[in-house]
Amino acid sequence: MRNLGILAHVDAGKTTVTERILYATGTTHKRGEVHDGTTVTDFDPQERDRGITIFAAAVTCDWDGHRINLIDTPGHVDFSDEVVRSLRVLDGAVAVFDAVAGVEPQSESVWRQADRFGVPRIAFVNKLDRAGADLDSAVASIRERLHPAPLVVQLPIGSEDRFEGVVDLLRMRAWVWADGRDGTGGAVEGPVPEALRAEAERRRRVLEEAVAELHPGALEEFCTRSTVSADTLAGALRDLTRTGDGVVVLCGSAYRNRGIEPLLDAVVAYLPSPLDVPAVRGTLDGAQQERAADPAAPFAALAFKVNATATGRLTYLRVYSGTIRKGEAVWDAGAGRTERVGRILRVRADRHAQVELAVAGDIVAVVGLKSARAGSTLCAPGAPLVLEPPATADPVVSVAVEAGANADTDRLVTALARLVEEDPSLVVRTDGETGQTVLSGLGELHLEVAVEKIRRAQGLDVRVGRPRVAYRETVVRGVAGLVHRHVKQDGGAGQFAQVVLDVEPLEVTDGDVGDQIGGSATGFEFRSAVVGGRVPQEYVRAVEAGCRDALGEGPLGGHPVTGLRVVLRDGATHVKDSSETAFRTAGRNALREALRASAMALLEPVVEVTVTAPEEAVGAVLGDLAARRGRVTGSTARAGAAVVTATVPLAELFGYATRLRSRTQGRGVFTTRPMGYAPALAQ
Repeated sequence: MRNLGILAHVDAGKTTVTERILYATGTTHKRGEVHDGTTVTDFDPQERDRGITIFAAAVTCDWDGHRINLIDTPGHVDFSDEVVRSLRVLDGAVAVFDAVAGVEPQSESVWRQADRFGVPRIAFVNKLDRAGADLDSAVASIRERLHPAPLVVQLPIGSEDRFEGVVDLLRMRAWVWADGRDGTGGAVEGPVPEALRAEAERRRRVLEEAVAELHPGALEEFCTRSTVSADTLAGALRDLTRTGDGVVVLCGSAYRNRGIEPLLDAVVAYLPSPLDVPAVRGTLDGAQQERAADPAAPFAALAFKVNATATGRLTYLRVYSGTIRKGEAVWDAGAGRTERVGRILRVRADRHAQVELAVAGDIVAVVGLKSARAGSTLCAPGAPLVLEPPATADPVVSVAVEAGANADTDRLVTALARLVEEDPSLVVRTDGETGQTVLSGLGELHLEVAVEKIRRAQGLDVRVGRPRVAYRETVVRGVAGLVHRHVKQDGGAGQFAQVVLDVEPLEVTDGDVGDQIGGSATGFEFRSAVVGGRVPQEYVRAVEAGCRDALGEGPLGGHPVTGLRVVLRDGATHVKDSSETAFRTAGRNALREALRASAMALLEPVVEVTVTAPEEAVGAVLGDLAARRGRVTGSTARAGAAVVTATVPLAELFGYATRLRSRTQGRGVFTTRPMGYAPALAQ
């Protein structure tokens, strides 16, 4: 079994690779195309209309005696939360790169996310049939921007529109797709073409030396025999992939159906099975506990996706240990209730096949769970366990939504609740001042897709306000020794608490990359410096809880406060009237008072924008970015076009797609990547 994800930048060819895998494994008998809206995994009407992947889709296929559970993930930055939830349950991944563009911004982001979850990867350089395609340049960008040791195991046969196959450098055999341009006849294996033999031998030597530098077994054989056998190389590549010390690089053209069979062989050979990854860790009554991938162990699974369909509620599970059968009861550790599994489904995007059971390592969907959410732990009632849920990104863009007719207000509320249930990165709240319903998400497109989903699924007329970004407030210069006394006496037991707080900015460290821009760190840190037991420990925790309560609204505009450290210096208690409630109230009010006395700054979200445009339009692009308060960080030429990188406030990018098209005669495209928060200009 292999639990596999397909990761890449938007338009690198993830969905096409998935389609060709399904075709090569015999799961489908007709190749779907993104541009025709006939793909298996992009089955949602919006995905087919827009030609992009929006929702992570799971499919199951078989290759060479192995079951492959495959998840096709979105490439657009607005749907990165879907990628994070998928990575949490995967054992391995194929990172797809464009042979012309190399490493692009979102491919870099998903690579870092995979690093964080420790997911082993192999790389597939796609689109070698494109004009300007160059395997060596793509590999160089992988080495420079992602910093792994790329281990290239194939040599292309032909280039650009003459690309017809690859040489396997381990076995020194050629795979040629000679059946015209579409490659529907499959691969023909044969000897290395004579014209490429010298180059293939040179690259094989380079591969042997690179592997020997990283793997002790390969080094020993290399020193003894001055060469490394194919079997030793394969074993070393498997070890290096699973430890993350090396990344196997393959190449091909998914659209032309070339390179898919060797890619599947590499998935089976190099990526880990559920038995090869460490046992999953969870908590039980505050203590760490491990569960091995053993069908006989107590059942434990993580829900990573919920899909509310017209025929029922589907909950997607990764089973980490044990066995679950249809009709059995499971314990939802998050909700604290018992649920019954009605049906277990083997998933193929929007189609399902019923099965009687699922075992450790499986990825399946179940019907019948009412309370489970994305991130919920499901386990055997007699062996409870809580697994760490995937983190959810904070929303950065908000719009006000309302029903077109007052009679539809309740239906809109129900539809929004279902949206949030399916996608935890969406947040719905009511504005305290205006009474409006506000929908918040990770980007303009994210919210646009969410609203359109309500319109299509519920048939509702929904009115949407102008997008607004989520600002933050931070401390520039704090205060020291602020004394706050909370006293309340209204009959009976009173309340007494006294705290002394220091408030200061949280320093930026090298580890804050991605969370800080322009010297502003994100986060909150609380520390106690009380000596002599003047404030008991349980009251210290209450003060911290009160301080966290105060972070919800800052003094500048009621925005959340971030980037500060609070130190509890001293305090005082009363024998009868002190309590955790009193100290929590004191902590909350003290921090609010301290923030009003501090020098504060407003922060706004910023993104890295990468614009690809014709060289003659660069001046117009640069001028427009400058007008949007952008700071250009780089400019390069690539395949007859200019690639400009800039850091721009997110608020300035609303409507940018239309402006860019008009300034580049429809030939310019751009992508974005979140970069954190930066000080906002005074309004």
